[in-house]
Amino acid sequence: MRGLGVPLRAVFALLLMMLIVLIPPQTRAADDDALEILKTTSDYLASQKSISSAFDSALEVMTPQGEKIQFNSSGTLLLHRPNEIRATRTGGYADVQLLLDGKTATLYGKNLNSYVQLDGISSVNQLIDVLRERGMSMPGADLLLGDLYGTLSADILEAKHIGRGVIEGNECEHLAFRNQDTDWQLWVRVGDNPIPCKYVITSKAVGMAPQYTLIIRDWKTDVPVEKTAFAFTPPEGAKKVDTDALSSLDELPPSSPAKGQ
Repeated sequence: MRGLGVPLRAVFALLLMMLIVLIPPQTRAADDDALEILKTTSDYLASQKSISSAFDSALEVMTPQGEKIQFNSSGTLLLHRPNEIRATRTGGYADVQLLLDGKTATLYGKNLNSYVQLDGISSVNQLIDVLRERGMSMPGADLLLGDLYGTLSADILEAKHIGRGVIEGNECEHLAFRNQDTDWQLWVRVGDNPIPCKYVITSKAVGMAPQYTLIIRDWKTDVPVEKTAFAFTPPEGAKKVDTDALSSLDELPPSSPAKGQ
């Protein structure tokens, strides 16, 4: 290579250009349809009366020493629009069940055998807002909103359709969006059922840009729902407590630096 007088950087650049040319046309992105695909996904999800899925999540945090640490959890979801939901999440630091029966929301910490109840919650959208006001959240909550497109597109500064990828064996459209403080990516299944398969949020406001990643699997729509699926019956010995007592039900350990952010 030294005798040829060709810089190694130039060789890599040439190889990259060749790879781009060789990518099949169907895997390359259209320049201006990212928002259109997002809107199609939003409309499809909103039209589904009931949805069930499972998920795996990974949350990165930065230590004061600049080390990036990742915390992982898994869970399930059953949604019956407009006002019933059952979600579970199990990780190394919490084992949580969240239910909404159309009137009352219950957050139950299995590892603590304690629960919180919030009355007057009449929709899934309201539940998401109330939980966020109290510093709590559901994994991928934005994807459950009745108007996913209206909510997520409001603050978008830039939208790109990157191309296609494969998530959990499903061919997906790969979308990338930029907001003021975050970048986020969404992989949407190709075909007549444009459901989200992966969701990544990158925080630009924190050094080293930690990410939150959600892998969604086992999507099912219009699933049969039992009347008792969203009812909460306190287990034996369970205590009803204030919301402050369950504030530690998170994907992070109590001593995590992110707890103070």
